[in-house]
Amino acid sequence: MDDPNHKGNVAELAIATEAARLGLSVLKPLTEHERYDLVLGVMGRLFRVQCKWGARRGDVIAVRLSSCYHSPTRGYVKTTYDADQIDFVAVHCAEVARSFLLPATLFADRGVISLRLRPAGNNQRAAINWAAQYEFQGAIAQLEERLTGSQEVVGSSPTSSTLTEDFDSLGLQELRCTVGMDQFYAKLATYVRRAEGGEETLITRWGKPVARLGPALLNMPAAPADE
Repeated sequence: MDDPNHKGNVAELAIATEAARLGLSVLKPLTEHERYDLVLGVMGRLFRVQCKWGARRGDVIAVRLSSCYHSPTRGYVKTTYDADQIDFVAVHCAEVARSFLLPATLFADRGVISLRLRPAGNNQRAAINWAAQYEFQGAIAQLEERLTGSQEVVGSSPTSSTLTEDFDSLGLQELRCTVGMDQFYAKLATYVRRAEGGEETLITRWGKPVARLGPALLNMPAAPADE
């Protein structure tokens, strides 16, 4: 299966089927050229989802997140995704017959991401994204836990608790106001105005939170003057 459009169609249908099997609402945009392919309804909330094909390469599932186009004025432009555009990336890998759901902390401003199926031969543990942490059904279960306000973690394995930390690191209200550093610099005035209006923005670098912009604390006591 070499045709990218064919792969994309297969991935989207597989993810929609899995979502429907779990009892979620599955919506499809009527207009083209949106950054998301589907909208999933979870516990009364709607989430924008971009669907991707995952290619297995040995013990790793590789997911391409960026695209490139030629602009007459800007040359070749590389685009990635951020949480202003989508809420989740859903990945289907036909070779393992499984789907995965990635939060913004994982995909924001990344060109490629790898999900590891088995431990590396050199026993590397740091900076590894375990595929089992983001399996679709478990990820939806964790999201439903957050939406219902329950603090109980589904299951007791490290994989489920790690995904919970991904959701908790942003908070549900921040799923739509997380931005990569490049996007933040490009639209700084926009995020400053949001802060003036009381909103908070989480800034990420390579998908990891590094800073937070929010409203100023106007009632802070003044610092004592130097004598």
